[in-house]
Amino acid sequence: MITRKCAPLKAGCLLLVTLLFLIPAQPLAAQQANSYDICIYGGTAAGVIAAYTAKKMGKTVLLVEPGSHLGGMTSGGLGMTDIGNKYAITGLGRNFYRRIGRYYGKFEQWIFEPHVAEALINSYIQSAEVPVLYRYYLTRATMQQGSIQSINLIKVDCNNDSIKTITAKVFIDCTYEGDLMAKAGVSYTVGREANTQYQETYNGVQLRDKHQFADSIDPYRTPGQPESGLLWGISPAPLAAPGSGDAKVQAYNFRICLTNVAANMIPITRPDNYDSTRYELALRSMAKTPWTSLMGGLKVDAMPNNKTDINNNGPFSTDMIGMNYDYAQADYMTRRQIFKMHEDYTKGWLYFLGHDPRVQANIRPLMLKWGYPKDEYTDNGNWTFQLYIREARRMVSAYVMTQANCEGRVKVTDGIGLGAYSMDSHNCQRIVVNGMVKNEGDVQVGVLNPYAISYRSIVPKAAECRNLLVPVCLSATHIAYGSIRMEPVFMVLGQSAAVAAVQAIDSQLAIQDIDVSAVQQKLKQDPLADGSIPEVQVDDADTAYVRTTGTWQRLRSANQYATSILLSVAPGSAASSVRFNPPMQFNGRYTIYYYNLARANKAPTAAFTIAAANGLQTVTPSLVENGNEWISLGTYEYSSGSPFYVSIALPAGVQGDLLADALLFVPE
Repeated sequence: MITRKCAPLKAGCLLLVTLLFLIPAQPLAAQQANSYDICIYGGTAAGVIAAYTAKKMGKTVLLVEPGSHLGGMTSGGLGMTDIGNKYAITGLGRNFYRRIGRYYGKFEQWIFEPHVAEALINSYIQSAEVPVLYRYYLTRATMQQGSIQSINLIKVDCNNDSIKTITAKVFIDCTYEGDLMAKAGVSYTVGREANTQYQETYNGVQLRDKHQFADSIDPYRTPGQPESGLLWGISPAPLAAPGSGDAKVQAYNFRICLTNVAANMIPITRPDNYDSTRYELALRSMAKTPWTSLMGGLKVDAMPNNKTDINNNGPFSTDMIGMNYDYAQADYMTRRQIFKMHEDYTKGWLYFLGHDPRVQANIRPLMLKWGYPKDEYTDNGNWTFQLYIREARRMVSAYVMTQANCEGRVKVTDGIGLGAYSMDSHNCQRIVVNGMVKNEGDVQVGVLNPYAISYRSIVPKAAECRNLLVPVCLSATHIAYGSIRMEPVFMVLGQSAAVAAVQAIDSQLAIQDIDVSAVQQKLKQDPLADGSIPEVQVDDADTAYVRTTGTWQRLRSANQYATSILLSVAPGSAASSVRFNPPMQFNGRYTIYYYNLARANKAPTAAFTIAAANGLQTVTPSLVENGNEWISLGTYEYSSGSPFYVSIALPAGVQGDLLADALLFVPE
């Protein structure tokens, strides 16, 4: 993981790093060893949740982060959370977004400012009192009898030539790069598999129309003259056969936080190593397809307090296509150089859009309204510390998640998390096709339903390492990983990895030999890892707990919760109702929430009749606002033996479609 800019490594330190890779491992007696039950390498959101979980379960834990900040992309600018289906996010992953919601005065929120996310990420570590080693990176993993015995770490800045040896019973690699996995000798791959390898259709080389240049845009420095050479960023490589595999990696970028509040804004100035010729293709694209807004080359999503999460958009944008191939397996210094190259390019792109006179006259003033927020990344020049490593190494374990899993054609029984996002790959290369510039590699194919992620995909082959879990660089093909690789899913898998690690320690088993059903049960019974009473969720598809009266259709809808919704179509819905009977286990007070799906022709309200220990009550909340969010129906007492249910019907005189999606019962 790359962090804020810092002083170059000393010459003596560089020599020391080199020697660490050459000299044999020293006996433990010759080094200062620190021993823990569980050592987690990588302070991403997954690493933080794994550390918190393991510590809450009574283990000694060390979290090692090569940078200066925790949270990875979650606190590094990705505030417009990619979810796919909220049903897929459980346990402490869901809890994080509930905490975000409380900060902003809501029940749950998936859109947030970077500094808010970082503060909440840090609160998990602080409350669990997890020790963190900042600015140490991995140089070696020492193996013994098929397990990691210890890891060697060196301080990033080498101001004191600090070297540490860490021993642990179980290790968890939560980096975006899979560095610990690689040092342990675990099998991995980089790049795209051929479609034929796993009988897929969306893997390998893909020339498609999303984020694509219009036809006839000339790729040469002097238009029409190939001998003049290619414009910056275009590869001379020929287009390979569709679906063929290669070692190319989808583009990285930064998720950019800007503000348009003058009092909180630092103007965008000319960055280091600025070169306007890098953006010549953008001008040619604009000439062919004029921009009507900044969305022509920036996906600007609004964050709270007049800030943004800006992502790649269009044929030429923040993705630095083809400039990251070496990153996955590079050493620390090379990664820093790649980070800086991406930073210069991205800041240059923002500056170019606002200042270059060749940019459309209507676009320049729109860009100049934005600047870097004074209250974000205050120790890093108001620029994010995290490059968006969409994909690097991917483990190859005994089970590889594939397109068939994402599409529900192949299902696993050892699921320890759910995926739900589209199969998503950004472009991998920019090339010349039939004399025109084209981007290649972008794939965006939806997933029908949430699907289970196999436990076997987060553990190495038993013959390779018996005490390592890899919940981030897990075993999946390029296209399947594109669906799984979402920050909230990584949090879920981090928690699952920690629960599995604890079980392996307690049972003195290799991580491949644990009882996965016991892990699944623990995650269900203690989702917050603190022994608190779990919430109860009933979806419309849970037929054992849902009964309908009248005529209903079960169908799919955009932004539904889980796999379906129930719909009673007007005008016949007046005689229709649906009753949710939650499987309650613990007496107490519960706030009931209804998932308010946004859908055309929906009735503006519904009658929710709640039977509880304190009687029968009907509420008719507005369903016009807060679409695709949980809305509260009030707090009610559950007592064993007393009726407890929620019935939904259309109030008399109200027109519109009656919907029924999920209900949530949250203990006080």
